Amino acid sequence: MGDEHDKLLPIANVGRIMKQILPPNAKISKEAKETIQECASEFVSFVTSEASDKCHKENRKTVNGDDVCWALSSLGFDTYGEVIMKYLHKYREFERERAAQNKGPIIEDDKDEDSMGRVFEFRVMEKGESTLVRRSW
Repeated sequence: MGDEHDKLLPIANVGRIMKQILPPNAKISKEAKETIQECASEFVSFVTSEASDKCHKENRKTVNGDDVCWALSSLGFDTYGEVIMKYLHKYREFERERAAQNKGPIIEDDKDEDSMGRVFEFRVMEKGESTLVRRSW
């Protein structure tokens, strides 16, 4: 049973993300958290496996962000792949600028739109900040 739980995303993190998206007075049952934990963990494993297979076929040992974006699109999650690719490019741009300045972290806000016209807000965050990406539909 211990091995099974090692393959799941931390339930505290799953619960925190669920709380951030729900109204402040909403309650979340333990069963709901565990169900989302299992589904999210399976989704991450599914996408990672596809990306890993691609790397294996290309005789590479390291899965990178581009591989994950490719896997999302390959598996039919084109919208997610598109949004993650935009985030990845913005993150890399931020890291290049930070390295060039050789200074402490800079937080930048940016908004982008996917092919369906939905607006996503991207922000490079400090360690310990919430990882929730706010979105407006």
